[in-house]
Amino acid sequence: MYKFTARFVIATSLTCLAAATSANAKPYEHVLLISVDGLHAVDLANYVSAHPQSEMAALQKSGLFYPNAVTTNPSDSFPGLVAQVTGGTPAVTGVYYDDSFDRSYFSAGSKCQGKPGIEVSFAESIDIDDTRLDAGGTPGKPMTQIDPAKLPRMLVSGECKPVFPHDFVRVNNIFEIVHQHGGRTAWSDKHPAYEWLNGPSGAGVDDLYALEQDSLIPGSKIKTTGSFKAERDFDEARVKAVINEIKGLDSTGANKQPVPALFGLNLQAVSVGQKLPKAGPGDEAGLIGGYADANGTPKNGLGVQLDYVDHALGELVGALRDNKLEETTLVVIASKHGQSPIDPSTFQPTDEDPYTKIPGYAFHIADDASLIWLKPEERAKSLAAATEYLRDQRKALGIGQLMTSNQVALAYQNPATDARAPDFIVTVNPGVVYTGGKKIAEHGGSNANDRNVALLLSNPSISARTVTALVQTTQVAPTILQALGYDPKELQSVEKEATQALPGISF
Repeated sequence: MYKFTARFVIATSLTCLAAATSANAKPYEHVLLISVDGLHAVDLANYVSAHPQSEMAALQKSGLFYPNAVTTNPSDSFPGLVAQVTGGTPAVTGVYYDDSFDRSYFSAGSKCQGKPGIEVSFAESIDIDDTRLDAGGTPGKPMTQIDPAKLPRMLVSGECKPVFPHDFVRVNNIFEIVHQHGGRTAWSDKHPAYEWLNGPSGAGVDDLYALEQDSLIPGSKIKTTGSFKAERDFDEARVKAVINEIKGLDSTGANKQPVPALFGLNLQAVSVGQKLPKAGPGDEAGLIGGYADANGTPKNGLGVQLDYVDHALGELVGALRDNKLEETTLVVIASKHGQSPIDPSTFQPTDEDPYTKIPGYAFHIADDASLIWLKPEERAKSLAAATEYLRDQRKALGIGQLMTSNQVALAYQNPATDARAPDFIVTVNPGVVYTGGKKIAEHGGSNANDRNVALLLSNPSISARTVTALVQTTQVAPTILQALGYDPKELQSVEKEATQALPGISF
């Protein structure tokens, strides 16, 4: 374990913060954003209470803790990180899930012929080879890892063009702004598809180090997500890439580069610890994932993953200290999403197949929520019947609340005119998880366990305090820009949704 002497900002679950006590033109030289996926506010509080000498405890003693931070709704990985870096909700970003639907796109290989409207997945499905850790290309060069032949198509001025991940998000992000102002940017994540962080400009991230989380464990037919240890190793490889950047190298460690002004990574170990029921390849026998009770007491498998994250934070802080960057770096640890359920007694595995029987059905995604799209050409005549079907199937599908098309239009965009907005969004009863497999938790939904995430900010200049105000992870983006001395209004989402910086901090 490393001892934390640097002050970090931890925005664990949804909100990323830039912290300072004086209103300098440039409060910080660097912001390090860390997303600990799945980490709830209660996970952070419980860990600090049980491990008072831990790295997380040291961070909380020198930072701002936001126990009432919430991530996006839906609470999936893609919109969750989009919120942190754009300041926007799906209403303006157009990102509802990592696997969704667009009524204007054409399928790969279609030459934009036939009727538009297809499933759009920006995850492992666009890798050159998703069985390999390097995704079939060169880490640090995401365009060598993405297969253009697998990308959706769109018509642009009559020409059929592939839709790269960076083409998909409708608004700019903090990486683009920092890059445009001359600052170096870097990020590491779980799929090469996170090339979307380059933003509409296509040039936001100078050094994007992506490995494939759904690759196979060497010598096995099991994915990395099927082992507690394999997932820790996956995270650690990317921690080492960020440490290289802290040392003034690129992510591979091969070339000298300035330390990024904005950089970071996500950590997946906790999320897998919450979802994986038992030990996999390389694990100690007897490890069990998930929680023991409604208080959020981790079982031993999840406990090991939390310990690893604490260690990884220590490695990163230690690198900042060793390279004399702790005073000038704001560390923001956030989370893209929570995980549901915490209380194991409420777990209700539920079959999602009835969704395919909806009148006019085109596509749906269901984890512990469901987003449903109807065929564009059949929508007008099937909408009423689809609504009635879902109401009739409420009990069988575990539906707690059904957001109909007119409600989606009020909360997001009108499905009748917007290419991305779902026709229906389903919120499930707490504990319902759509699964035909063995997972014991999921994210994506609207319930408290899905959305309440940890958020803590730390730096030597910050006095420890708990800020109980309800905050959104979208507030991370404008806070980071203020920390680096830039105008948050350069973010299109901030202008459109009037997103405010996090409270309790001044620059």
